[in-house]
Amino acid sequence: MRSEVLPAASAPVAGSDAAQTAGGAPKSAPGSAESDAAPATGGTPDEPGVDRKTAVFKALRPEAKADSRTAADAAPKSATGSAEPEASAPAAGSDAAQAAGGAPKSAPGSAESDAGPADEPGVDRKTAVFKALKPGGAAPSAGSEAAPEGDVAESGPEAKAAPSADGAAGPEADAAPVDRKTAVLKALDSAPAGSEDGAATGGVDQPTAMLKLPPQPAELPAERTSKFVPLRADEVRAPAQPAGSPVVEAERTRQQPMPPLPPLDLLAELTNKPAPPETPTRTVVRRVKIWTPLLVLALIIFAVVQAVRPLPTPSLKLTANSAYTFEGDKPALPWPGEGQGFMAATGLGTVDSFGEQKAVPIGSVAKAMTAYVVLKDKPLKKGAQGPSITVDAKAEEDGGLDAQGESTLNTVKEGDKLTQHDALAALMIPSANNIARLLARWDTGGSEEEFVKKMNDTAAELGMKNTKYTDPSGLDATTVSSAEDQVKLGQELVEIEALMDITKLPEWTDPSGKTWRNYNTLVPYDGALGIKTGSTTKAGGNLLFAAHKMVGDTDQLIVGAILGQHQAPIIDTVNAASKEVMRATQDELDGATIVKKGQVVGEVDNGLGTKVPLVAVEDVKAVGWSGLTVKLELTDGAKSVPQSAAAGTHIGTLTVGEGKSQVEVAVALQSDLAEASFLDKLTRVG
Repeated sequence: MRSEVLPAASAPVAGSDAAQTAGGAPKSAPGSAESDAAPATGGTPDEPGVDRKTAVFKALRPEAKADSRTAADAAPKSATGSAEPEASAPAAGSDAAQAAGGAPKSAPGSAESDAGPADEPGVDRKTAVFKALKPGGAAPSAGSEAAPEGDVAESGPEAKAAPSADGAAGPEADAAPVDRKTAVLKALDSAPAGSEDGAATGGVDQPTAMLKLPPQPAELPAERTSKFVPLRADEVRAPAQPAGSPVVEAERTRQQPMPPLPPLDLLAELTNKPAPPETPTRTVVRRVKIWTPLLVLALIIFAVVQAVRPLPTPSLKLTANSAYTFEGDKPALPWPGEGQGFMAATGLGTVDSFGEQKAVPIGSVAKAMTAYVVLKDKPLKKGAQGPSITVDAKAEEDGGLDAQGESTLNTVKEGDKLTQHDALAALMIPSANNIARLLARWDTGGSEEEFVKKMNDTAAELGMKNTKYTDPSGLDATTVSSAEDQVKLGQELVEIEALMDITKLPEWTDPSGKTWRNYNTLVPYDGALGIKTGSTTKAGGNLLFAAHKMVGDTDQLIVGAILGQHQAPIIDTVNAASKEVMRATQDELDGATIVKKGQVVGEVDNGLGTKVPLVAVEDVKAVGWSGLTVKLELTDGAKSVPQSAAAGTHIGTLTVGEGKSQVEVAVALQSDLAEASFLDKLTRVG
C-alpha cells in the first residue's frame, strides 16, 4: 500500500517550521495559496482574502489553465510576504526550482513531488485536491494542475500554515476543512501531473462538467451572504479526516441520470398498488364491475333501437270457418245421350259434367277464341263501336263461299268499313268465316298463321289442355277441343260485357241493312247470354252457352258446353239439350247465409301482440247448390290496415266466390285498436 502524501495546495507560511524546512525563506513558495491571495503590489495577511469555494470554481475554468505558466513568469515576488507569480510551481530541474530550495527537485508538497514523474503512478488527483483544501495546505508545485492560473486563495489571518516536511500541521491545522464535494469538482477538471498545458488526458464525466460556472468576481467577506448548499444532505456527508491521515477517494459512478418520466407514467408509478391476492369472491366482483356497465349500455342501445324501429304492418287473420258446404246431395243435370258436356258456375266451381273430356272437332265454336284474342289485344268498352276495319279483297272473295255451304257475310265489298263492334257481331251471330279471317289479318297486320299461334298460346294460358287451333274460323276439322276446355274459355268471355251485349242478341243487322239470326236459340229466354254455336258434318252440333240468375242480391253466372250432337237437325238438337241443362242448373242455384251480422269472423294483429276481433257488418249470403263447398277469404280490400283505430272502423272485406258472382261484405273492429305502447315496442322480437 502506497504512502499518502501531504497536500500540495500551498507553500509554507512565513515563519513557520514548514517554511524554514522548505528553504528558510520567510516568504511563500511560488504558486502557494498565500501568494495567490495577495496582489502583486503588496498586501498583508490581515487583508480580506478570496473565498476558497469561489477559488475552486474559478480553478475549474478552462481559460485559467491555458495561461498559467505565462502568468507565473510575469508576476514579481512580494518583498513583504506577498504572493509569488500566479503560476504553478516550477517543474523539477528548472532554475526556479533550484532557487527555491537549491535542489533539482520540486518543492516539498508539490504535485510533482506527491505524484512522482508523469510516467509513474502517483497519488489520485482528487485526493490531492482534498489535501490542498485542508487548512494549512500548500499551493501546488510547478506542473500541478490543482491551482491553475487565475485561482485565488485566501490570505491574511484566515490563511492556514502549510504542514512541515514530517507531516506536522501548522499553528492553524485545526481550522474547519473545506467542503469535499466542492473539491471534487475541482479535481475533475485537473490534468495529470506533469502535463504541459494542464489539459486532461483522461475523459471528463460530462454530467459533472456541466456544473462548471462562469468566472466569479472576488467578493469581500462582508458581502458573503449566500450559503453553500451541498449536493448531499449533511447527515450522509463523510466525516472530516484528521490532518495527515489517508483520504479515501469518493466513490465514482459512470451511470447517466435517467430522463424524467412522462406525467402519466409518473402518476401511474405513484398511484399503482400491488393487486391483493386473487380470491373467488374478488373474481366475481371484478367480473360484475366489468360486465355490468357493458350490459347496461347494451340494454340502453337495445331499448333505443326497439323504440325507433318501424312498426310492423298489421295483418288480418280469418278466425271463422274458411269454407261452407251447402246441404244436400250433388245435383245430376239432364245431359243428352251422346257426346260430352260440362257445366260450371263462375266463381263457384263445377256443377256437373258428362262424357269423356277429350279433344273433338268443335266447328265454329272456335270463333269464341278468335273474339277473345281480338278483344284481348284491342279491348272494346261496353256500348262502344271501336275502330274501323277496312274490308280487303280477300274478305270480299271469301264472302262468296256461302254458295259452297260456308257461313259468310256476303254483303261486304272491298273498301267497305266495318267497326270493331260490327265485325264481332258478324263473327258471333251469323258466324261469318270470311270476317273471322279478316279480323285475324287486322289483329296481326296481315298474317293469319301468326294469329292462330296467338290462339294456341292463349289456350295454354287458360289451361285448355285438350285444345288445338289450326284456323281462325273452326272450319278445319283439325281444330279440336273439349267441353271442359270451352267452359274455361266461356268463363272468361262472360266477364267481357261488350261481347255479351252482342251474343245475347237474337238477331243482328249488318251495315248493308241485312238482318241475320242468332243460331243460339236459347236467347233471349231464361237469362241466356248466348256465346257461340258450331256445326259441321264431322263435328256435329256444338254449343258454348251462358246464362245468369239473380239469387238474392247476387247475379250468378253459369257457363256450359255440349259437343258432339249428331242427331239431325244437329243445331236444333244441341240447342234443345243445352236449354234443359241450363234451366236445371239455374234451378239448383240457391242462396244461404253463411255468416250473420255481428259475428266474429277474424282479427287484426298489430304485430306486437295486440289482437282485436273483427265482425261482419251485415249477413254474408253465398250462392251455390246442394253439396257445393264455397271458400271464405278475409282481405284488406287493397287498403293498408292502420296502426290504431276506433271501434267500428271498417278494416277489411270478407269475400265468397270469384269474379262477378263474388259476394263481398265489410268487416269492422269490435273494439278500439290502440297504438303500440313502449313496452310492446321494447319486448318485440320479430
